Amino acid sequence: QVQLVESGGGLVQAGGSLRLSCAASGRFVSFRTMSWYRQAPGKQRDLVAAITTFGTTAYAESVKGRFTISRDIAKNTVYLQMDSLKPEDTAVYYCNARLLNDVSWGQGTQVTVSS
Repeated sequence: QVQLVESGGGLVQAGGSLRLSCAASGRFVSFRTMSWYRQAPGKQRDLVAAITTFGTTAYAESVKGRFTISRDIAKNTVYLQMDSLKPEDTAVYYCNARLLNDVSWGQGTQVTVSS
């Protein structure tokens, strides 16, 4: 497994931007698919965006065109740039690292978007 530490959450007004960071440490970090999930109160945890070792990305339909996932292999860090934020983006955002059946989660960072 790897250790994941998220940062960058906070309170922002609708239409604003935030950038989340996830610093990873441990074995084979660069080989892992890195993802961001989010969980709103009373709802399930859903995939927001993912990026593979080769840089291939995928996004939930609800965030396409507004969010951008990227990774810095040298720094073992994954980012989620969130633009044009909406109140419905309010949730705890979790970083996820996966390599085959080995899955790790961060502790989460709160993102609150006010209307």
